[in-house]
Parts: sequence; C-alpha cells; structure tokens
Amino acid sequence: MTLCGKERETVRDQLEALILQMYKSNILYSEAVREFKKRFILTVLQENNGNQCRAARQLGMHRNTLSRTISELKIDVRQLRAGVKRPPRSARPAAYDKRALR
Repeated sequence: MTLCGKERETVRDQLEALILQMYKSNILYSEAVREFKKRFILTVLQENNGNQCRAARQLGMHRNTLSRTISELKIDVRQLRAGVKRPPRSARPAAYDKRALR
C-alpha cells in the first residue's frame, strides 16, 4: 500500500500530534519506540492472520528477525491465529500427511 501526497501529509500530521502528546505525557523515548514497534508489528501480523513469513515480507525484514522481535516484545501470535488452524491429522488428506510421503 502506498500513500499519495495528501494521505502522507495527513499521516505525518497525526504522527506529529501523537509524538507531541507522548512527549507532554513524559513517556520515555525507549518506551515510545517499544510501543510503536509493538503496535506496528501487531497490525501487520493481524492483517496476515499471524503468518510471520508474510508479515516479515511486508515489513521488509527477515522472518527470523521478526520472530526474535516478537519474542522481545512479548507478542502472543497464537491469539492472532485463532480460527486459522490446520485440521487434525485424521481429517487431512493423505497428501498433506508428511509421514505418508516418506
């Protein structure tokens, strides 16, 4: 998703207002950066139903880096995957069963 000039300006204005609000609330720089990272990554993960490979690609980072960052920020990816589960082995076709392929 790319932003046009007017949208980019609006986002920039909103970000500046948020930064000013955070500064006036005496939030430390490290806390602000951590919260921004967490919210940004959570948003991308939610858009990808918890799929870390796709989220990492959209974020422009390696999947291992994303995984490490998720751990550092204590993000529970399982909640994002709720409802997106593989069927039990008994319900899977034989082609999906790795043991059947061996």
